[in-house]
Amino acid sequence: MEKSNNGMGLKIALGIALVLFLGTAFYSLNLYKKSNEDKKELTEQKQLVMNDLNAMAKQYDDAISENTVANKNLIEARERIQGLIDSLKISETNVKSLWRYKQKYAALQQEMDLLLAENDSLKVQNSYLATSLDSTRVRLEERTMFTDSLLIQNNALAEVMENAAVLSAVGLKGFGVIERTSGKLIPTERASRTDKIRVCFTVAKNKLVQNGDQELYVQVIDPKNNTLGANEQVTFGDKTLNYSMISKFNYESTSLNICEFVASKGSSDFESGRYIINVFNEKDLVATSEFTLK
Repeated sequence: MEKSNNGMGLKIALGIALVLFLGTAFYSLNLYKKSNEDKKELTEQKQLVMNDLNAMAKQYDDAISENTVANKNLIEARERIQGLIDSLKISETNVKSLWRYKQKYAALQQEMDLLLAENDSLKVQNSYLATSLDSTRVRLEERTMFTDSLLIQNNALAEVMENAAVLSAVGLKGFGVIERTSGKLIPTERASRTDKIRVCFTVAKNKLVQNGDQELYVQVIDPKNNTLGANEQVTFGDKTLNYSMISKFNYESTSLNICEFVASKGSSDFESGRYIINVFNEKDLVATSEFTLK
């Protein structure tokens, strides 16, 4: 009787273990499936935001092409859209990041509607005034006053487009230079003759940023995917950034042109091939560019 009871207990224990195993396997399978579904949905949402930004960029391209004289405000707005597209391409696909880009897109959409509406109004008024050039001096003065008013409004809208929560960099360029003993710098595309990489960009005017000492992180990556220069690390939250150098400057609520120099890794020569330049404001990528040394 005791052996029978022991055998029955063992069977019950094995049955319970089997049920727990199957339950765990089922839960893990569902969890894996949900993770893949969430990842797929985030990727699709990211692509939708990318499509919206490309459509917005196309609207700016159309508006710029319709003007016989380049509209500076439209061109600057188009460059900002491209900067956001480039940033989104290399951004991590997660809920927080995607929500931030959707917010930026929504703000840019509102600003674009205003800017394009003013641009359309300016084209209509200019067309009308062009047919009235032979009218009286009073009409000519009215045209001048109206055009000045529209220019003031467009400049105000351009300033709104430039304002953001953080400093940004525009016009990012990189190229090799030969450094003479006299200090003279000569641009070169030959890797074997390059002494340093020169990185130049413009810190865009931003009224929301407090005046004083500011800094941006410059990252130069060579054709072998090495980070040149200091190649030091800095951590922001859960993200670690390898940077070539820190560009430090005094910000005074105005656009600022900056050029920095980055040396090769160690004492080795520069490699031939494609170089990538990134500029970060802490963990946020604010500009990217590339160039080639032969």
